[in-house]
Amino acid sequence: MPPWKVNFVYLAAQAQGGGSFTPLLLIVLLFGVMYFMMIRPQQKRRREAQQMQSALGAGDEIVTIGGLHATVVDVADDVVTVEISPGVHARFARPAIARVVKQTPADEVVADDEPVATDPVDEPAPIESPVVETRKNND
Repeated sequence: MPPWKVNFVYLAAQAQGGGSFTPLLLIVLLFGVMYFMMIRPQQKRRREAQQMQSALGAGDEIVTIGGLHATVVDVADDVVTVEISPGVHARFARPAIARVVKQTPADEVVADDEPVATDPVDEPAPIESPVVETRKNND
């Protein structure tokens, strides 16, 4: 074999040496960025949602994931009973609660059997219709 061919084979073997850690470093760096940009913030949001759902109590005003505004009446293990409007109750799973709008302190919660004092409300004056009769009589 001519000497120039031996040198060429030797140089080609050196160029393809498996000692480069650059691809491995790029993969590790990619996973690190994905963890800090996507996975960690999602875990934090999930943890905050679980804390909010476990702190639910009677009297809290909530919004469900469907956009329904309601007031919490009763809380069981994994079911929350809410009052949508006076006398209308619905049951939701705890994970269906998206956020708490107004949280009632525990000492302000009123039991259902206790009468609630309300301020007397003056009835508004009847509203006069803005429509005016303009027809002419043909009598």
